[in-house]
Amino acid sequence: MNPVVLSRVHGLANLVGGLWPLLHINSFEVVFGPKTDRWLVKTVAGLLIANGLTQLSTSSSPASIRQARRLGLGTASALAGIDLIYVPAGRISPMYLVDAALEIGWIAAWLRADMPDRFSAKAE
Repeated sequence: MNPVVLSRVHGLANLVGGLWPLLHINSFEVVFGPKTDRWLVKTVAGLLIANGLTQLSTSSSPASIRQARRLGLGTASALAGIDLIYVPAGRISPMYLVDAALEIGWIAAWLRADMPDRFSAKAE
């Protein structure tokens, strides 16, 4: 898969995922369960928006693609890890297992993306 397209699609997903609880916390809580620390939900939402906007700005330069890949893998890994630790512990809704599956999908997509040869690029 083209990594620029992947970055932009993943970025859009992160942007929407971050905007949702900020724009309509009630519907977010219907899906993912009530939150006692809404400030934490808003903090994660802000980080997802920042990550999404960064991913949306990916260019076709090798350096930009590598940065997008690191951000995409890091974001998806962190979210999947939290989901897979705290659902079994009973701390968050089982609905987060759906999110974990989506995040694992992003990880797989990034691992399969056509990445530029790191040795053919000029020094960054």
